[in-house]
Amino acid sequence: MRKFIVLAIMLVGLVTYGQTAFEKGMGKAMSLWGEGKINEASAMFERIATVEQDNWLPNYYVALVNTTASFTMKDKTQIDALLKKAQTALDVELKKQPNHPELLVMQAMIHTAWINFDPMTNGMKLSGPVMELYSKAEALAPENPRVVFGKTEFEMGSAKFFGTDIKPLCAKAEKAIELFATFKAETAFHPSWGQDRAQAMVAACK
Repeated sequence: MRKFIVLAIMLVGLVTYGQTAFEKGMGKAMSLWGEGKINEASAMFERIATVEQDNWLPNYYVALVNTTASFTMKDKTQIDALLKKAQTALDVELKKQPNHPELLVMQAMIHTAWINFDPMTNGMKLSGPVMELYSKAEALAPENPRVVFGKTEFEMGSAKFFGTDIKPLCAKAEKAIELFATFKAETAFHPSWGQDRAQAMVAACK
């Protein structure tokens, strides 16, 4: 869960010429994220969200940017601030669309970040809700590669923690790669991340 930096790099190559103000703003925010300017990227996504209140993507990226950044942090105060900002942004969209698979995956990621932050305190409390979120998302969108990958990655992390066999999960990881190969995001700004991490997970299995 510490390889999120590649997500921003994958999303930087977005062309902004001839696009709407929303698209230009999103492209700029993506570029800032790719440059590692987490605070600036998050702030720009937040500004876009205040204008585009009917679009779930800006707040989704506020949540994603801050959550992924938390996995690379050591300072507990910083991690706490990042995850609270992520949750606040995501809550706005979950109230509107409580059954959106991508938002459910994002909520599972925030919970996972809290577990990573303090396993002893949060592991028992949040592991169940994480699996419930992934199971709900999987029922809604079984062909979404981030749903399949996220659930498998969390299960694999739990298996490694408890010393159980991960081989049954490797087939699920390969399934995620197959789904990534055929997945087409609705727009350049819709979530498309995760394929490289799924490939790394399969490679580790082998």
